[in-house]
Parts: sequence; C-alpha cells; structure tokens
Amino acid sequence: MQRIEAIVPYEVSKNVVEELRKLGVDGITLVESRGQGEGERPEIMGKQAEYNTMDLIITVVNDSMVNSAVSAIMDAAHTGEKKDGKIFVTDVRETYDISSKQKFIE
Repeated sequence: MQRIEAIVPYEVSKNVVEELRKLGVDGITLVESRGQGEGERPEIMGKQAEYNTMDLIITVVNDSMVNSAVSAIMDAAHTGEKKDGKIFVTDVRETYDISSKQKFIE
C-alpha cells in the first residue's frame, strides 16, 4: 500500500477530491494549511502574505492504484505555475484500526 500526500492550493482541492472519488478512493483526509514554497504569495492590504493557503490531501491506496491516483491529482491541480503544489508517495508497511485494535501488515 502507498500513502499519497498532495499539497495543493485550496482553490483546487475540491476538484482533486472529486477526481480521487471517481477512481474509487474511499478514505481521504483533507487538512487546511498554510505554507511557503517557490510560488508567489498573495498580496493582502498592500502587503505580501507570509504564507499561501494550501490544502493537504492524504489517502492510502493499493500499489496498483498509485499511478492513476497521482495522475488524477495532477490533472485536477495542474495550471503550469509554481504554486500548483507537490505530491509525495511513501510506502505503508503497517496499519492499525483503533476501534478493533487490529493490525494489518502489507
């Protein structure tokens, strides 16, 4: 299994989640956040904002779905500008269900 974390501008996060749902991705966590990167930050009341408003979208998918999930995120979030965000994919070795205290090993 793979954990996919996508940091995208809040304006496109709804589209990203919709595209993941179309693929059959069930479990999605969305965290509203602020961040700094290479993209320009907005100007508010004559001053440049310290952070951009970004959303962190987290999901875990089977290995076979990684490429299609990453492609869906890219298609939904891509504008060609530096502020489009980043995607991180990492291995998930173990998961635990808190309510049943069951351990799952991939």
